[in-house]
Amino acid sequence: MDALGTTSLLSWFPVGAVPAVIALVVLYLAVRRARRVATRVLAATATALLALASAAVGVNAHYGYFATVGEAFGGTGPDSSTLAAAEAGSGRIPPNGQVITLDLPGTTSGFTPRQAVVYLPPAWFARPRPALPVIMLLHGTPGDPTSWTDGGGAQTTADAWAAQHGGTAPVLVMPDINGSLTGDTECVDSPLGRAETYLTVDVPAAVQQQLGTAPPGRQWAVAGLSEGGSCAIVLALRHPDGFAAFGDYGGLAGPRVGDTNDDTADTVTQLFGGSQAQFSAHEPAALLGAQRFPDLGGWFQVGTGDAEPLAAAQRLAPLARAAGVQTCLVTMPGLGHTFDVWSAAFGESLPFLAARIGLVPPDPSQTAACAPA
Repeated sequence: MDALGTTSLLSWFPVGAVPAVIALVVLYLAVRRARRVATRVLAATATALLALASAAVGVNAHYGYFATVGEAFGGTGPDSSTLAAAEAGSGRIPPNGQVITLDLPGTTSGFTPRQAVVYLPPAWFARPRPALPVIMLLHGTPGDPTSWTDGGGAQTTADAWAAQHGGTAPVLVMPDINGSLTGDTECVDSPLGRAETYLTVDVPAAVQQQLGTAPPGRQWAVAGLSEGGSCAIVLALRHPDGFAAFGDYGGLAGPRVGDTNDDTADTVTQLFGGSQAQFSAHEPAALLGAQRFPDLGGWFQVGTGDAEPLAAAQRLAPLARAAGVQTCLVTMPGLGHTFDVWSAAFGESLPFLAARIGLVPPDPSQTAACAPA
């Protein structure tokens, strides 16, 4: 991996902010002393860009969206390979799983995704290859599929699980849900792209065909962080034949183009063409109130310092339980909207999700998290 891909972005702030501040002072003085208008404009523009860059680094350091410079500029993250290379190693079960990049085209949806990231557990390399269950992990915005292998550490969590289960673990499929770094489809079919069709039709078909996994249904789960958490519950409720469980880690109350649960007007306009009926058809509270889901499991996890997602989880978890969903709710005291919550949430919910998709029996130690409040 080149230096760009391995330079830590998380280490830039606050240490990395020092040279930026010095540069800002120098540029400010240059503006004061410059006699020509063009020089003033150039210096002022550079000052503004540096200020924005410094702010962006600070935000990244807080949320941990990108672990490396390479990832921020569209890299695939460290230690990724290809399906061809993985296939070449088939027949020899490795001690750890392998992360690969994979093209999952929007054949039916017309959606244009970035490359997906996939974790293949050691058992995938066996011959004959078992039809392993799948957990689809969804990123947020800003973000991309590598969010789960970098900030989320999903492959490390899965390797630890596999080591305790004879090399068997779910295949983790991390598709693109937005099409760009700052896109925000909310995983619905809208003018921003037919993301829901992509995730429920194109991705399962391509994954099953290329990786030989179990088909969507009782052996598939979907989970996500932030926007991806909201997506996970919506997709599971709207497509209960496609998923046995969902994990909602820090998501809002449903599809939202803003950052609050109450910001629904813009969502109705931008995502659903002004149709309140279409909005309601994607709103978890409305779906849970209209039908029962006795074959579905749901895991909510959120930091108590993450006000809007916390309010969403505390509202949706009782509704899910009342609708027949086997529901678990975990709150993490003092934590906010960060990968500290999301990576822990995946690790803590993995036994629950693995049981729901048929890999292992239910874990009695999770009784407290899944008991009625």
